[in-house]
Formats: sequence, C-alpha cells, structure tokens
Amino acid sequence: MTRLLTCKQFLQELNDFLDEKLDPKIRAELQKHVNECPNCWVVCDTTEKTLKVFKGMEMQAIPPAIHERLMEAIEKKCKSRRSQAPEDTLQA
Repeated sequence: MTRLLTCKQFLQELNDFLDEKLDPKIRAELQKHVNECPNCWVVCDTTEKTLKVFKGMEMQAIPPAIHERLMEAIEKKCKSRRSQAPEDTLQA
C-alpha cells in the first residue's frame, strides 16, 4: 500500500484504525498522519471518545409515545422522498 497522504484516505480507514484491525505498517502510517494533521486528529479523537461513551451505556427503551411519533416522522419523510423521485422514463 502506498503511503496515505490525504485526509480523505485517512477517513476511509478510520473504522479499521480505531478497531485496530490494520496491518501494523499501515496503522503506523495512519498514526503518523493523525499526529501531523490537526483536523484528522480532532476527528479521530472525538470519534474514539464518542465510541467509548456509547459502549459504556446500557440500552434504554423508548417510551411508546415517542416511538410512535418517531415512526410517523420516518414514514412522512419516506413518503416525501418517494413523491420527489423522478418519474420512470419507461413510458413509451
């Protein structure tokens, strides 16, 4: 693999970087980028901290009234998108 020089390339590997699923050589290259790039450092650090918070939380049930409102909002959004979809061009 060529050396990752861009932030876009780093972000493509962020998940595996945080899960430590990369080849040590590639991980070292990514770590070097993070150490040199303040923007990627912030993204990496914030993502890592967010994951730690969520992993430590217990799942909570959504109250029925909120669940119903959420499902209605999702359904409304889906219907809106379907009505905005381009018409089929198969009409002859």
